[in-house]
Amino acid sequence: MVNAVVQLSKYLITIVMLLFTLQSFTALKERDEYERRYILGKQILMILLLDFICFFVMFLQKGETEIIRMYLLLMAYILMVQVLYRLIYKKASMILVNNMCMLLSISIIMLTRLNISKAVSQFHIMAASTLICFIIPVVVRKVKFLKNLTWFYAVLGIAMLAAVMVLGFTSGGAKLSIEFHGFTFQFSELAKITMVFFLAGILRDDNSFPNVVKATVIAAVHVLILVASTDLGTAFVFFMAYVVIIYVATRKARYPLLGLSGMCLACIAAYFMFAHVRNRVALWKDPIGSWDISSQLAQGLFGMCSGGWFGTGLYEGRPDLIPVAVKDFIFSAICEELGIIFGICLILLCMSTFLLIINISMKMSKRFYKLIAMGLGTEYATQVFLTVGGTIKFIPMTGITLPLVSYGGSSLLSTIVMLSIIQGLYILREDEGEALEKRNRQNKRKKQKDTGQGRKKENRQSTGQRDNTKRKPKAEDDLERRIEEETEKSLHW
Repeated sequence: MVNAVVQLSKYLITIVMLLFTLQSFTALKERDEYERRYILGKQILMILLLDFICFFVMFLQKGETEIIRMYLLLMAYILMVQVLYRLIYKKASMILVNNMCMLLSISIIMLTRLNISKAVSQFHIMAASTLICFIIPVVVRKVKFLKNLTWFYAVLGIAMLAAVMVLGFTSGGAKLSIEFHGFTFQFSELAKITMVFFLAGILRDDNSFPNVVKATVIAAVHVLILVASTDLGTAFVFFMAYVVIIYVATRKARYPLLGLSGMCLACIAAYFMFAHVRNRVALWKDPIGSWDISSQLAQGLFGMCSGGWFGTGLYEGRPDLIPVAVKDFIFSAICEELGIIFGICLILLCMSTFLLIINISMKMSKRFYKLIAMGLGTEYATQVFLTVGGTIKFIPMTGITLPLVSYGGSSLLSTIVMLSIIQGLYILREDEGEALEKRNRQNKRKKQKDTGQGRKKENRQSTGQRDNTKRKPKAEDDLERRIEEETEKSLHW
């Protein structure tokens, strides 16, 4: 009986994920407010249904009360986020909120399946980060001097990266984080945000060549520190954000072309300079033949192949055999037990989130906010590309985690902060739209008033002309009568 439920759940989970992904793209293009709210309501029901099916199956398989506890905590979190956003930020993008809730639900489901203690830890970080980040949209909307702290962002970002380079510990061949009283934190996750703010600040008013040079120098310092720490995956994320922001700010193709040429040369140099880079390239070229170097990629590919289109079902696969399954290879674990179709929908869901961010960026009137949204969206999309691309052997592995899905407090916190900043920009855009609409209404009323006064004046003038026209024949008659009388008198005389 349990096996039949597990096998049936595979198809139900796939159908729910397909519908949710389809609704995400439908909501993006829907113009009617009533229809959009209807779609968003259906999405919430799909999130709750997916969570119920997955946790119900996991409880049937394991019978642990901790699974029920995680389910109740996740339900409380989703409902809390939905209610608070509607109460506090009525103009927020609920499409973005729903996408975030779905990605976080997938994360908690897979972490509960793989390592329930890590799922508990991830949930605590997720809840705390969300509560803290509720204040960020207010800061973005109300604090106007953020655009004036350009060099503060540069100094802060470089200081955080330098601290990791000097004090950090090595993991996977790279210095990624600093440990403090048992807690580890990757400052590079926050430096991604500060660098975007710096680039947006320095290029918001002046995109001349000297300013581009200044921006390039500071961005190069960020990237070189990461290269010195051998954190090449994060360095690539920084570089892509720099290239996109420079192009959007200047509209000159030669800058990104020069940057991409430099990146190609840097990749060749990194191959010869770092042994772990050569190992990853060898794994990428031949995962099976390079089994003695590391079995990560081969095990991940085996897991995805064994899952098929609909997956093996929760607790029916062996994702625990995949090294670092909760972090770098969580996409492999998802595809193994939930199916390749589910994995494709996950990629499309990340893509719809990126498109929403780009749409918000394109509609911002101020360049500072436009560049921030574009830079943060680029970083998000680059992380997804590096994680999924490395997992499916499209590119060599970089050690980047899947945003909102992989286990990791620093990555989770920084991604929620990024989405909160985007929410602030979206609300700011809505405020600008309302102000513009109000101004247009006022101008329209003023124009109508002026037009009405003009019409009244014209009416008065036309009435006067008609009166003169009416009076004119009478005056002419009097004149003719007087002429006749005088003529008569003359004749009689």
